[in-house]
Amino acid sequence: MVLGLDKRALWAALPLLGFAIGHFLDKKETERMTMFRDKSALYARPAGSENQPPSW
Repeated sequence: MVLGLDKRALWAALPLLGFAIGHFLDKKETERMTMFRDKSALYARPAGSENQPPSW
C-alpha cells in the first residue's frame, strides 16, 4: 500500500495520469504552433489583403 491505496487503485489511476500528461503536452504543442499561423506559403493570404484581420 502506498499512501493508503492498494495496487488496483494505482493501476486504475495510471491510464488517467497518462491521459493527463498527454493532454498537457498536446496543449503546449498547440500553443507553440500558434506562432506559425498564416506564415506558411500554403495558407498565405493573397497579396493586397494586409488590411484584413488574421484568419484566427
